[in-house]
Parts: sequence; C-alpha cells; structure tokens
Amino acid sequence: MTKILKDNLNSQTAYFSTFDLGCSAALISVGFELISLDKQNPRKVLFCFRKKAGLEEAINDYFAGKLLIDARSLFDNIKALKNRIYSSM
Repeated sequence: MTKILKDNLNSQTAYFSTFDLGCSAALISVGFELISLDKQNPRKVLFCFRKKAGLEEAINDYFAGKLLIDARSLFDNIKALKNRIYSSM
C-alpha cells in the first residue's frame, strides 16, 4: 500500500474502516464501494470504505438488525471478500 493511500485511509473524515466481515459484505451489498483491504495484521483484515451519504445510517441499521438486503447478494459478497482476503496472502 502506498504511503499516500495509507495516509488517506487513516483520515477519519473521508473513510470508514472496520474489521467486521459481515458489516463489510452488507455495505457492499447495498452499494457502498470497498476502497481497500489492509492485511498488515496477519490475524485480521481491515476493510476501508469511502464515506458518502447514507453510510452511517446503513452501518447503524446493520448493527441494529434493520438493514434490509438480498440474502443471496450478502452471501455472494461474503464469499468474494473471503476470496480477496485469502488470495495473495
């Protein structure tokens, strides 16, 4: 990861980061763009999303159990994220 990208990812105003695979798959399923995967920690992966309108509401709805998404889309996105995590480790 380049230093510029890493510095930008550390900016809390422009990006949302989480270690939660389920939350990340849900955000992708409702249309938010995954910017990067940080695999520096060998035990967990940090998923980074660019903040945009509706992101915080989607996150809150996910954790409150109120986010409505297509089950197949969620499953497919979990599989895709796992493929990205375990490829080129």
